[in-house]
Amino acid sequence: MLPSVVLQGGGLLFVAVVFLLLAVALVYSSIVIIRPYQQGAYTVLGSYRGLLDQGIHFIYPFVSDVTRFDMRTQTLDVPRQEAITRDNSPVTADAVVYIKVMDPKKAFLEVENYERATSNLAQTTLRAVLGDMELDDTLNKRGEINSRIRQELDEPTDEWGIRVESVEVREVNPSKDVQRAMEQQTSAERKRRAMILEAQGERRSAVETAEGDKQSNIIRAQGEKQSQILEAQGDAISTVLRAKSAESMGERAIIDKGMETLEGIGGSESTTFILPQELTSLVGRYGKHLTGSDVKENGHVLEGLEFDEEAREMLGLDDIEKILGQIDAEADVDVEEMEQQAQKIKHGEDSGIVDANEAIEEMDQEFGDGGNAPGDGSTDEDDL
Repeated sequence: MLPSVVLQGGGLLFVAVVFLLLAVALVYSSIVIIRPYQQGAYTVLGSYRGLLDQGIHFIYPFVSDVTRFDMRTQTLDVPRQEAITRDNSPVTADAVVYIKVMDPKKAFLEVENYERATSNLAQTTLRAVLGDMELDDTLNKRGEINSRIRQELDEPTDEWGIRVESVEVREVNPSKDVQRAMEQQTSAERKRRAMILEAQGERRSAVETAEGDKQSNIIRAQGEKQSQILEAQGDAISTVLRAKSAESMGERAIIDKGMETLEGIGGSESTTFILPQELTSLVGRYGKHLTGSDVKENGHVLEGLEFDEEAREMLGLDDIEKILGQIDAEADVDVEEMEQQAQKIKHGEDSGIVDANEAIEEMDQEFGDGGNAPGDGSTDEDDL
């Protein structure tokens, strides 16, 4: 009897365990948890019952089904595709498509798998867009390719409750032969630009060098010109100074020579002399301002007076250059001729010597009644 009781106790435990497992399975299948970024399509025995939002939901166990949809933006990789461009150049390209589920009901009812459907549609669209463009455009107009692919995907994906947010083509690569040709072209273009830049640099350097030489020559020419001007000015000043010194020394030599000649004439036995015109004019220039200024007549005797300011100004004693200028303007003395005439007078060889009476008459006609000229036809050396 004891074994039968044991068997009954084991059977009850087994049944209890089975019922517990069934209860757990029932509870598990009747509770659905929807996360915040999800929505669920709820069906019972194959019938669509609606959408489940985030939170805990109790459904019919064993006969219900919930399909969850991620409402966040999703990324779909488009595999690498081969295409022939409009100018018959083979290229390969891949892209990335960003999509978002906008209507979970359409995504559940209108398409079997919206992710795979969108990826396949993006692949075919990428090949079509590349085939409608030339090679250079496929390499340079990446933004245009993205825009066209997105436009092509918008219409069919809207029917699926999917929105294509963005399309980005990652790489577009031509064939290896085309790549080698492009590399050669790029290399040649770079060489050409390098040669142009080098030529421009050499030209600019030559221009700068020529400009520098030009400025240097101009500065050198200006310096030489200034040096020549200063040298010429120095020569001119030196010449003027030498001329003025020669004039002064020549005038003084004439006066000294004339005085020596007069001294020699005074020592001769003759009582009548004819003075050369050059000597008389020279003496007259210095004596023409004496009357009424520094010397005055007192009968037949000349008395010396002190020079006043007016007399000094008239004589030009304070300005030697002014006196030399007056001498140079009023007379041009021939020294040699004066010496020759003085020697002839001294030795009595001059044909211009006349007797005393003729000399006295000439002096009376020249001076008139004034002065110390005698009117009785007699003269001596002291009167002269």
